[in-house]
Amino acid sequence: MLKKTLFALLLFLGGIQVFGQFRAYSNEFMSLGIGARGLAMGHAQTAIVDDVTSAYWNPAGLNKVNNFQVGAMHAEWFAGIGKYDYIGLAAPIQSGARTVGISIIRFGVDNIPNTLSLIDGSGNVNYDNITTFSAADYGILLSYAQKLRGLEIGGNIKIIHRQVGDFAKSWGFGLDLGVQYQLNDNILLGASLRDATSTYNTWSFSFTEEEKQILAATGNEVPINSVELTAQHLSLGGAYTMEFGDNIDLLAELDLEMTFGERNTLIHTSALSIDPQLGVEAGYNDLVFLRLGLNNFQRFLDDEDTTKTVLSVQPNVGVGVKLGIFTIDYALTGLGNISSGIYSHIFSAKLDFNK
Repeated sequence: MLKKTLFALLLFLGGIQVFGQFRAYSNEFMSLGIGARGLAMGHAQTAIVDDVTSAYWNPAGLNKVNNFQVGAMHAEWFAGIGKYDYIGLAAPIQSGARTVGISIIRFGVDNIPNTLSLIDGSGNVNYDNITTFSAADYGILLSYAQKLRGLEIGGNIKIIHRQVGDFAKSWGFGLDLGVQYQLNDNILLGASLRDATSTYNTWSFSFTEEEKQILAATGNEVPINSVELTAQHLSLGGAYTMEFGDNIDLLAELDLEMTFGERNTLIHTSALSIDPQLGVEAGYNDLVFLRLGLNNFQRFLDDEDTTKTVLSVQPNVGVGVKLGIFTIDYALTGLGNISSGIYSHIFSAKLDFNK
């Protein structure tokens, strides 16, 4: 149990010792995505997103919000260990010339056993000393969007707060920028730059002297106050829309998500990594929607022949139903990992209040 607690702590605290260090997976909870529509379409949303979830995918899409909207989502990751929740509001102002919004995201692991005091000062195991704590990450987006010379533009002020029990906490701030452009009746283009100014997190730790001794005795470094930097994420997207008769609409989008620093993506160098994301949506009478997405292309060593690499991809599917001002969406992500249990059922809802 002691090792389990130390592992949980190091999972959230590890690797942030160096002052001002860029980390490839910093604030990764902000990359999980929100809204079952976007997740079912493999995160391919940069060009087409046009509702309250635009604040996350591309804040420029908020310009297409015509009424006050409320969105919410709940998802569970890692067989229910991690809880991921989102709620967002968006509203047009100045007769629709501008749009503002606020979004709150939480990813947390609750009820983690704290066994640092399991063994008392006399060397005896005392289970009454076991307590629990939560490790939670919060993201708040304050959004603004407007039209400018034929372009939809938008941005976020991003506030990050991370809390690991009473042991550690951090605050971070950054900016997101986005733009969308409709080339013609069928083609839409978009770009989104997250963490445009390199979002930073300032960490502070409050381990007691006894806890520091336990960490040191088990071969772990005691974390020190530090700054963690999140590098920019650039998404470029293009979408094509079609109509079949009076009732069927079809759209497809391809996004290229580029991160600075080396990650395990389909295309990567020491300086840049590119992850293609493909999404397709078919809608009937603007009431029922079927979705398919492919993302998370990765190469890994073959279990049978470690001299070879194997390409993997994450397929996702989903469905949406619109009933008046209420829309509910469902996504099954990680479809290819059902046999191993590494998948998630995701539900999200949206209220679009008509004028």
